Amino acid sequence: MNLVLFEPGELGAPLPRADLRAVHILTVLRRAAGDAFNAGVVNGPIGSATLESVDDRELRFVFTPARQPPSLPDITLVVGMPRPPTARDILRDATTMGVRAIHFVSTERTHEGFATSSLWRDDEWRKLLVQGAAQACDTQLPIVTWTHSLIGALAKAPPGDWLALDNYEASGHLSAWKPAAENTPIVLAIGPERGWGPRDRERLRAAGGTLLHLGARVLRVEMAVVAALALLQARR
Repeated sequence: MNLVLFEPGELGAPLPRADLRAVHILTVLRRAAGDAFNAGVVNGPIGSATLESVDDRELRFVFTPARQPPSLPDITLVVGMPRPPTARDILRDATTMGVRAIHFVSTERTHEGFATSSLWRDDEWRKLLVQGAAQACDTQLPIVTWTHSLIGALAKAPPGDWLALDNYEASGHLSAWKPAAENTPIVLAIGPERGWGPRDRERLRAAGGTLLHLGARVLRVEMAVVAALALLQARR
């Protein structure tokens, strides 16, 4: 936790001692009353917080904003709905890497039950975004959806360069790809754990997508997400 994040409504309210952020402040950062630590407001400014008091039940702090975070990279991530443990890793790590949006979509080879996991029914998915942003020393959370089909995501995607990772019919390596123009928005599509189906590939190509690969080795979906985002951000 490189940045302690608070929701806007938490500012000015005591932080329960049992809260994981309080535990981090006291035991990892080793802060005491009068000390400051790096903090931010979710989707808001970055600054510092000063502990006013600490007792057996709660911490009281004052937040002082210092600056707005930089804009998120103009990258939209489209992922074939994976198993919930994989989705958890992607939510956290893609947020850390920096993306504008993450859309988990149904594909030919998606298991329908994955979209009804408790991950999506509860607020767990959003907590993972906050963890990813805190790791990156950022406050901004990407837009996340999990109700679209691949066709729906293709129809709603922003204009820009459409790229899709594929191990079988790719035309080249992602590292050799060149954007159509500087700062063009990018949509990166990555298939589910069983890969794209034939109809998925047809739809991606019909939407103007370019099929690319990350090399001969087959990666886990969550690893492919991080590797691809690193390459795209380095390219930009």
